[in-house]
Amino acid sequence: MSALDRYITLGRSGLRVSPLCLGSATFDGDYVGIDEATSSNIIDRYIEVGGNFIDCADFYSEGKSESVIGRYIKKNNNRERLVIGSKYTMSMNAKNINAAGNSRVNMIRALEQSLRRLSTDYLDIYWTHMWDTVTPVEEVVSAFSDLVRSGKIRYYGFSNAPAWYLARAYSVAERYGYERPIAIQMQYSLIERNIEYEYIAMAQELGLAICPWSPLAEGFLTGKYQRDGDTISGEGRLAIFKEHYHDFLKAFTEQDWAVLQYIKELSQQLNITPAQIALRWALDQPLIASVNIGATSVQHLEANIDIFDFTLTQTVREKLNTLSAPGAVYPYKLFEGNYLSMLNGGANVTRWLAEP
Repeated sequence: MSALDRYITLGRSGLRVSPLCLGSATFDGDYVGIDEATSSNIIDRYIEVGGNFIDCADFYSEGKSESVIGRYIKKNNNRERLVIGSKYTMSMNAKNINAAGNSRVNMIRALEQSLRRLSTDYLDIYWTHMWDTVTPVEEVVSAFSDLVRSGKIRYYGFSNAPAWYLARAYSVAERYGYERPIAIQMQYSLIERNIEYEYIAMAQELGLAICPWSPLAEGFLTGKYQRDGDTISGEGRLAIFKEHYHDFLKAFTEQDWAVLQYIKELSQQLNITPAQIALRWALDQPLIASVNIGATSVQHLEANIDIFDFTLTQTVREKLNTLSAPGAVYPYKLFEGNYLSMLNGGANVTRWLAEP
């Protein structure tokens, strides 16, 4: 198995991270959780093979996931070796309306609690967990900038926000001399490719790294689920999330099942798992810095990180891209086919893309 010692800088920063980030949503969780001993063994193995990037959030298991990581760090005295990121936004106290959202008040409150749980006095990167739709972007960016300059966080980024909002956040930071974001964390997989409409180009333009979450589409791309008509069955997170977070899940389409079928056939030909194919595809996409992976056992982790000894051929990538392509939407469907001929006088014009 190849080690995760192929580091990449996160966006236009000097922060070096592993190409696969260890997600901690399963650590001590109520629905899909694993016990602390197993969580610690997974972190041990991840670090042993060169991994250094751990992702968490105050919302995961109501803070218990952060506490597991904090006790691990304290026991092993290896904080400086790790790049630790956490997120805030989700409501943590139904009786306190200001213990939710992206406000400066909640950002500072949430950070102080996360630092205590994580047994550290700083985070390497702090993310909004989601756009809250109401807090002015100027407030969010200025608060993040203050925290960077205070030393409480080293960098910051955004997760699950509209592209226009992210571009506005960067512009505000640029205009007023605030610290700038370095990365975005968005859902991205062979089943969910909608960020390709705006986020890839935006990240290229602004030098933002993209860190995909759910690259296996909540386990769908592992091949563990089966369907019988409109019924989907199989053990795993999908069944659990359908009960607790049903509005979060998309309805899988015929196109999705066709993608999965091809991946399963390909996995048999290459003698690797469907999950490894899906992860390799995600990691090789433009502007992707570090892909967020989860694990429920050391064996599960090792299977997910064993993706560096093979490559997907151009033919395979083209087939995967064609099968999983999102349908063209306005106005992007104007920028292809005959419309391009009208724009460029029949000539083939390609934009030069600099390295981020």
